[in-house]
Amino acid sequence: MISAAGWILSGLLFFAPSFTAATQEPATNSAAAQKPSSPEKVSATESSSSKEAEYRIGPQDVIRIDVWKEPDVSRSVPVRPDGKISMPLLNDVQAAGLTSMELAASIRDGLSKFMTNPQVTITVSDVNSRRIYVNGEVARQGAQTLLPNMTVLQAISAAGGLTQFARAKKIYLVRTVDGKQVTYPFDYKGALTGKHPETNMLLQSGDMIVVP
Repeated sequence: MISAAGWILSGLLFFAPSFTAATQEPATNSAAAQKPSSPEKVSATESSSSKEAEYRIGPQDVIRIDVWKEPDVSRSVPVRPDGKISMPLLNDVQAAGLTSMELAASIRDGLSKFMTNPQVTITVSDVNSRRIYVNGEVARQGAQTLLPNMTVLQAISAAGGLTQFARAKKIYLVRTVDGKQVTYPFDYKGALTGKHPETNMLLQSGDMIVVP
């Protein structure tokens, strides 16, 4: 004879498998719901990084246009001084002032007149529109590409550092503000030691660092 406790234990064992299956099934369905339904949705117009997506294309930049399964349209092109690029089928397309995602959407809309559901990806391969300049007593004078969050100290380092004749206490930054040139002193040793980080400013396109 089976006691009351035995009947309760048997009932729990009997119903246990159905409880596990019920909890696992929604998880499986949830994973399936999150899975992309087609390759087209995966290969959309997103750029490779958020920083690139925020960057706005400028004249003289070089961009790579990739149209999925359309090698005759895919190519690398420079942005002309007027801010436009030349493309097959579309002729002139405005590029300057747009992010890579915005340009991809513009090209996709234009190509939609000639092909079904074109998938366009834009990559900025050469950034030539955003430049800063380091002049004076540095190892390598001249223009540099302005990198994201680049500081005065980083620009001097990229220029090969100071020469033995440099007057570190006299370094300054020249920036055009509202059409006028404004100078900002730079504390080189303070920036190195972290004592005066406020002088190690974030650079803007067109800035010039002068090292007497």
